[in-house]
Amino acid sequence: MAAVPEAPSASPRRSRIGFLDTARGIALVAMATYHFGWDLEFFGYLDPGTTGHGLWKIYARGIAGSFLFLAGLSLVLGHTPAIRWQAFWRRFLMIAGAAGLITAATAHAMPQGMIFFGILHGIAAASLIGLAFLRVPAVITIAVAVAAFVAPWYLRSPVFDTPWLWWVGLSQTLPRSNDYVPLLPWLGPFLLGMAVMRLAMARGWTERFATGPSSNLLARAGRHSLAVYLIHQPVLIAIVYGLSLVLPPPPPDPVADYRRSCNQACVQNQDAAMCARFCDCTLDKLMEQELFTPLQSGAIRADQNERIQAIAQQCTVAAQ
Repeated sequence: MAAVPEAPSASPRRSRIGFLDTARGIALVAMATYHFGWDLEFFGYLDPGTTGHGLWKIYARGIAGSFLFLAGLSLVLGHTPAIRWQAFWRRFLMIAGAAGLITAATAHAMPQGMIFFGILHGIAAASLIGLAFLRVPAVITIAVAVAAFVAPWYLRSPVFDTPWLWWVGLSQTLPRSNDYVPLLPWLGPFLLGMAVMRLAMARGWTERFATGPSSNLLARAGRHSLAVYLIHQPVLIAIVYGLSLVLPPPPPDPVADYRRSCNQACVQNQDAAMCARFCDCTLDKLMEQELFTPLQSGAIRADQNERIQAIAQQCTVAAQ
């Protein structure tokens, strides 16, 4: 009678793929350059709203998508042919713990822009969901990824406007946060990364890439991406703060800042000409009623002041 082979207790650990580590390193460099721009804006060296619009906004979304895509690749690579549960939970707890640390730190340092569901929160949540797709055919995973990408276009509802559901990503009113990466649509690039790795492994491409560069500086940073992520922003803030002591930024022009922020908020729903008329109208009336200075200083809030709300309604009619 032939002996029955014993089942392995865990899948063998795969060799690291140099190209994957290098790709993480490149994503880290891109992230650092964006955050440096954000820090320059925060300290007043760039105009308010610079890094939240235009090419900067596209750049930020590309960076977030690349991190999630690479995390999806890594999940499949690390847990094929069997899930290494101990390694999975160790990594998950590290990421979730780091996400909680960032939430606590930003809640204390900048409560109005607190990061309650940022990139690390998104990776942790997507990793849990990704477990269900480790053995699913790649074509199904791709289909679900596409559905995640398009869901916010069709499924937004006031039901999701409650803070307890902001993490889903289907709110009609987007919450304020310095790093908002909700489950939808950002589960999409994670699942797409999983599907790509499944297809690559089926064709033997991972063995070919395993011989890629693994000792360069980018690859070494990529192997410690979580540590780099947590450390880089305090270092950058310290650098820009030091610069501000030696070479202070020019004092802000509150009128120009108001026009800029008003137009940036308005053009998301209206045409530029109408927004210019609306913002000029509200600025004039705020000045006339001596509301501009307390509004800019934060002494009063636009959404809680009846006079400002009345001004907005009057100027909306006048600008149309």
